[in-house]
Amino acid sequence: MRISRLKLSGFKSFVEPAELRIEAGLTGIVGPNGCGKSNLLEAIRWVMGENSPKSMRGGGMEDVIFAGTAQRPPRDFAEVVLHAETDEREELEVTRRIERGAGSAYRLNGRDVRAKDIALVFADAATGAHSPALVSQGKISGVIAAKPAERRQMLEEAAGIAGLHVRRRDAESKLRQTESNLARLEDIMAGLDSQIASLRRQARQAERYKALSEKIQLAEARLVFARWRDAAASAQEARSQAKAAEDRVTSTQQASAAAQTAQAACAETLAKARDALADRRDDASAHGHRMATLTSQLEAAEQRLADLDRQRARLEQDRGEADRLTRHAAEALARL
Repeated sequence: MRISRLKLSGFKSFVEPAELRIEAGLTGIVGPNGCGKSNLLEAIRWVMGENSPKSMRGGGMEDVIFAGTAQRPPRDFAEVVLHAETDEREELEVTRRIERGAGSAYRLNGRDVRAKDIALVFADAATGAHSPALVSQGKISGVIAAKPAERRQMLEEAAGIAGLHVRRRDAESKLRQTESNLARLEDIMAGLDSQIASLRRQARQAERYKALSEKIQLAEARLVFARWRDAAASAQEARSQAKAAEDRVTSTQQASAAAQTAQAACAETLAKARDALADRRDDASAHGHRMATLTSQLEAAEQRLADLDRQRARLEQDRGEADRLTRHAAEALARL
């Protein structure tokens, strides 16, 4: 990987935006003490993911933001953009920005990424914030006095295999997370099996309930139909009885009218006979035979009148019975 450009804004002494172009070959940066030469190296390490304030010569990571001077106010953020070219000629633009009270944010080729993603990108290219190629003041003596484990780490970074360890740790972490997820999944599946068994029992109960409900509905429908059929038959019978009673009442009324007509005729005949008898009572001796005949006719008429009275009494009785049957039929229809 070759760094081609470095842009700084608000980073330590670089209060104004500044851009450093690094051409192919050897590039040297010279200047008096305190002009910011070391800040350039720290900016490179910082944009590569350095998270140690001590390595940045500060008490906190926000100390990389320009703190201000007597002539210049402090800045609220610091930003470093690094342009690099990989061995495969792939252009990379890595941006790190920090704001007071908000922490750092990383972008890779315009996309928001994590600090781990940035570390893996540089580790795969055999470089990074702790690469042996980035030698700061006092680093040579530190390398000489380093412990075997620290030297091994330097050699791994120089050989480009440090990223493999990072990926291995990441894979192991993902594996442990996957195993934990599988364990939770087994617990969830066990719970689901229990729920499925319960749901199956509920489904069977629901099916039995549905079948019983259908049978009950069918029985209720049959009962309602039977009641309706019986009620219809009772109503038809009541209507028939009412019609028969009405017919009997009509016949009785007709017979009563005929009896009344006959009674009137007999009464008229009796009146005539009585009148004739009264007219001829003075001439009884002369008309004895006639009187006997009229007397016989009178007795016959009286007998006929008595018969008609008895017939009329029977008709009145039949009429009362017909009225009683009519009321009974009306009450039966009202109850339906």
